[in-house]
Amino acid sequence: MKLTMLGTGNALVTECYNTCFVLSDGNDHFMVDGGGGMTVLHQLKYAGLDWRQMRTIFVTHKHIDHLLGILWMMRMICQHMREGTYEGEATIYAHDEVIALLRDLAGKLLQKKELPFLDSRLHLIAVADGEEKTILGRKTTFFDIGSTKAKQYGFCMELGSGEKLTCCGDEPYNECEKQYAEHSTWLLHEAFCLHGQADLFHPYEKHHSTVKDAAELAESLGVKNLLVKVPSSSTLDAAAREELTLSLTEAGVEHVVIRDDAASYFE
Repeated sequence: MKLTMLGTGNALVTECYNTCFVLSDGNDHFMVDGGGGMTVLHQLKYAGLDWRQMRTIFVTHKHIDHLLGILWMMRMICQHMREGTYEGEATIYAHDEVIALLRDLAGKLLQKKELPFLDSRLHLIAVADGEEKTILGRKTTFFDIGSTKAKQYGFCMELGSGEKLTCCGDEPYNECEKQYAEHSTWLLHEAFCLHGQADLFHPYEKHHSTVKDAAELAESLGVKNLLVKVPSSSTLDAAAREELTLSLTEAGVEHVVIRDDAASYFE
């Protein structure tokens, strides 16, 4: 399986794209969130991915830096379905509030001649807390992360041989996620900045955490590999990266990958 980070930025970044990524298994892809606009199409192209192949999509929550790129995907899919240049079907999963919002915005923003493709070929599917679906041929469980801001879901994908990949969404870990996050082979977790930069970037006031927090969490949960989503290179200069490497090594995390640009891969 291959992971492509399309962006790792927060809502207000200007030097990189908002957080979203794609999990790929051969020619099958699972896109998670869409960032804040049509730049998602550029990021996919830059990463060597065809937007037409993003046939399974998951939206974690309704914040615009995660949602608006999905509207562009919906427009492209429906438009090309209408023009006869998009074969087959596509599915967007999210919790009920996000699905209702996407349906409402599509009705107001898409052309009327494109709307008949909603639910007939572009399926908007609401998932419940603890509901299981088969994604990339693997059992995937969607779960409520217990957000303090807006209702938000993460997911846990079984990789086989007892291994699993868990995405905690876009906020710090909550105890309600323990059954999914504990002993994960791969844990995707946000980090707004380094711990030493907390006074500068104020992550806790924004309901986010630091890299140190994520590393200590991974250690406490018995996580084998931690993938930290850090906003941009503006928060991680060479000295900061050296500090980060040292802190993660001391935390005992076996493997950590940090990216802040488009088309960043890990297999």
